[in-house]
Amino acid sequence: MITLTESPLQPSVALYRKTILAGDYWSHEIKAGQTFRIVDLEGNQAADTLFYDAHDPANRYSASDTIRHQAALYLSTGTRLMSTEGDALLTIVADTCGRHDTLGGACSRESNTMRYAHEKEHMHACRDSFIRGAQEITATCGCAHHAEFDWGKRDITCNINFFMNVPVTPAGDLKFDDGVSGPGRYVELRAERDVICLISNCPQLNNPCNAYNPTPIEVLIWDAGSGAAAGCGRK
Repeated sequence: MITLTESPLQPSVALYRKTILAGDYWSHEIKAGQTFRIVDLEGNQAADTLFYDAHDPANRYSASDTIRHQAALYLSTGTRLMSTEGDALLTIVADTCGRHDTLGGACSRESNTMRYAHEKEHMHACRDSFIRGAQEITATCGCAHHAEFDWGKRDITCNINFFMNVPVTPAGDLKFDDGVSGPGRYVELRAERDVICLISNCPQLNNPCNAYNPTPIEVLIWDAGSGAAAGCGRK
């Protein structure tokens, strides 16, 4: 059963707000206590996302620990995103989509050739965006608290696919089905510690789950204690 939970937070009082185009990457530090929202602006887009402890980037989101901690494959309201060291990085506090994928991983040029056709190898993919984002973090500041940390391919681990629908069949196979999201739906997370978020807004043109039409997403951040009003969440 999918349960939808709306947020009372108003975009008009957000501390930070940005649109991320399809195929682009985005990175930002989210402070402990801040609330972070990802909005699926047009529906059925996939936001491939990684989280890192800002004070110790080697301590990062762990799909296996998160799945084990909640005894469930999919993410939704109440899920605590666990790290490789067993720390809670963020908690999902609102979700108008209902479930998010933990298993599908990030598309790559190599996987495009395996799943679709050899001539698809040249096409941009989420792993490319993740690597570019990691390189930008290194070039700009390394890490707000560990400037010596050298971000690279080794730091692109198992990611979350927000808004993506990847059912597991009775035989244990994965299916990339039509999304369960829609225009304006969002997922909202509270940071339990200072974290760095890295997003690849998926450019996948070969998968029918987004009608072969990758679209923008929006990200917003509110400080702890930001003003709120009932009825501003989208259905």
